[in-house]
Amino acid sequence: MSDSLPKQASGARPGNARGVLDAVLNAVRDGGPAALAVVLETEGSTYAKAGALAYFGSVPRQIGWLSGGCLEPEIERRAALVAASAEFDVLDIDTRDDEDLFSGSAIGCRGRLRLLLLPIQKLDRSDELIEAWRSGAGALCIVMQDDGQLRWQVGAIAQSWRLQRVETAGQVVSAAGQVRLARPASLLMLGAGPEAPVLLPQLRMLGWFSTAVERRERWQGHLALADVALIESPQRAIERARPGQFNAALVMHHHFELDRQALHDLAATDIPFIGLLGPIRRRDDLFKLLPPAVIDALVPRLHSPVGLDLGGLGIESIALSIAAQLQSHLHAR
Repeated sequence: MSDSLPKQASGARPGNARGVLDAVLNAVRDGGPAALAVVLETEGSTYAKAGALAYFGSVPRQIGWLSGGCLEPEIERRAALVAASAEFDVLDIDTRDDEDLFSGSAIGCRGRLRLLLLPIQKLDRSDELIEAWRSGAGALCIVMQDDGQLRWQVGAIAQSWRLQRVETAGQVVSAAGQVRLARPASLLMLGAGPEAPVLLPQLRMLGWFSTAVERRERWQGHLALADVALIESPQRAIERARPGQFNAALVMHHHFELDRQALHDLAATDIPFIGLLGPIRRRDDLFKLLPPAVIDALVPRLHSPVGLDLGGLGIESIALSIAAQLQSHLHAR
């Protein structure tokens, strides 16, 4: 196989990638039998799309879903064989048959799914690539060939394996395919106030990685919910941010001067989404103290008040509205 990955690899940002890859990371380091399911391609109406992942093991038994539950028993059965044999397998699941639909035995979806099952215990050193992906080093590219040659790559880091295939009596389905899992979304949260304990777990479930910055002792207990906790000024945190590191930043100190300083410093960054907590009048008061050049740099990216208007009151509704807007922005909806 060439050292360079094919440029036509499809892109995907499935919401369950973080949880699944976290489980794979633990399984690789523990060395126990488990399987990783990778959707290579789909046709028609399917619950999962190319790039979707699922983990099958003992504890936890499953993370990630490839159907509404209707296909999981068969996928789990085949995954158990892969885990036990340490050999890979491929499933071609087609639910487009009209005969099944009219006989009442169809499962509901009308599509086809080609699925690669990989034995995790054979993927030695894949934890290095997962850690690189988690850190934002780049997309995770997975390339499989029919002869069992498997290659993973994140940025300049790559690893290859030669796997044996499970022997089956039926028709052999092609294993060749490639997927590209986009770099995980990353958030810079400036201020870990009352919304943080609700918002951070929501974003984690959606696959975001968060860096929370808070130097006020009152709110530092909330930092444990973030992936990275920084007890320092927002100015220092913004200074250390790498170009392209963050998909979004939230300014939510509930403190006028801290918010003013944060907005001033964020204007010089390349962060494409900047959310400001609080009403429009507060934003206007902040703008009165910011130089015109700073305001001009902020306005195209500033969302104020941050969050979609979903209705409801209280921190739970605020957190949900912010998570919804971040997810909408990430997927350009």
